Amino acid sequence: MMRIVLFLATNMAILLVASVTLSLLGIGTRDAAGGIDLTGMLIFCALFGFGGAFVSLFLSKWMAKRGTGARVIETPQNRQEQWLVDTVAMLAKQANIGMPEVAIFPSRAPNAFATGWNRNSSLVAVSEGMLQRFSPNEVKAVMAHEIGHVANGDMVTLTLIQGVVNTFVMFFARIIGSFVDRVIFKNEDGPGFGFIIATIFAEIILGILASIIVMWFSRQREFRADAAAAQLAGAGNMIAALEHLRSEQGVPVELPGEMTAFGINGGLRKGLAALFMTHPPLEERIAALKTAGFR
Repeated sequence: MMRIVLFLATNMAILLVASVTLSLLGIGTRDAAGGIDLTGMLIFCALFGFGGAFVSLFLSKWMAKRGTGARVIETPQNRQEQWLVDTVAMLAKQANIGMPEVAIFPSRAPNAFATGWNRNSSLVAVSEGMLQRFSPNEVKAVMAHEIGHVANGDMVTLTLIQGVVNTFVMFFARIIGSFVDRVIFKNEDGPGFGFIIATIFAEIILGILASIIVMWFSRQREFRADAAAAQLAGAGNMIAALEHLRSEQGVPVELPGEMTAFGINGGLRKGLAALFMTHPPLEERIAALKTAGFR
């Protein structure tokens, strides 16, 4: 749950900072006739909403390396590292993408992730725990899954969705704030204290609801990455990797909150928290592969 809280808190903080900035710029304030400049407000909400999302995308590799302590393999130091680099190179060629940076990050939890701003400038990383306990075929399947994310353009698509969500959260929150300011606080002289407070609360509530949409897409892209892995490394190997992950579900996921959506293993949530899961249950992913008829 802490990773979900951190994810939501980070996104809301961006929205709140952008909201204050918009207020200082006078965007979304009422004009002399008491109306709102909806066009101007939507444009600036889009600039801030998409701007923050794309800045995060362009910094994603740097943040991933810093947040996980990942060590990029510049020159392989042993046979295992050489095998890993060669395997990723082969998979990248099969998927018709540029060679990603390959890294290993310190974590006993079995996990891996991919990130980067485009399919020819990406990073794929695997945890030490996965390399130690998973078979070569299982690791290969996991790397194929991450290559699938890159080839599918999932990082860019998720960024676009987050940008749209941020835009409309800010936009509708300010409309709600203006309504509360005028109707409840009877303020006709421009945005006042009621507008600021109502806007902040609206952004928090709408941000939580909007995150459900983003998480739903995140879960759907896992099925597509699993399908890509089945084609690149074999369905049997991918199913074996997922079953191995399921057997180790008691090991805490140690990726930073902002990276959880990009890992192969997002942890297990139940009840209402399941709406905020970045990954579908492993049982569903395994069942999807078994019924898809991959060869």
